Amino acid sequence: MDKIDPKFTATATATGGRNGHTAADDGTVSVDLSVPKAMGGPGKPGTATPEHLFAAGYAACFGGAVDFVGRQHRKNAAGAKVTAAVSIGPREGGGFGLAVELTVEDPTIPQAELEALAKEAHEKICPYSHATRGNVDVRLTIKGG
Repeated sequence: MDKIDPKFTATATATGGRNGHTAADDGTVSVDLSVPKAMGGPGKPGTATPEHLFAAGYAACFGGAVDFVGRQHRKNAAGAKVTAAVSIGPREGGGFGLAVELTVEDPTIPQAELEALAKEAHEKICPYSHATRGNVDVRLTIKGG
């Protein structure tokens, strides 16, 4: 495992698990949670799941990575829209697992160029991609101009 030189640490605390509440220690995130009805839970309106939080974080981080790679290649990818769809379900080996589909859209960048930027962001830059590699099925869908 590669060691890092921490530049920032985010801390959050959850109480009550998937039917509780989670909040960042600095107050920037505070959300009630409930298990979705599709998973046998109450699916309370106005609540989130850990998968919502992971999807939001991964989408934002990956968008930043695509923008960073774009700047390195003198391409403006700051307007790229990244959607992360995070799925949860039973694993063949028992327990539960995740799968992610990242969709990167930017009609101002030709398809092949956007594919190359997204591939480099996924393989070399995005820390979420590094963390999931070999553990989570992550698929990229690219929609360029």
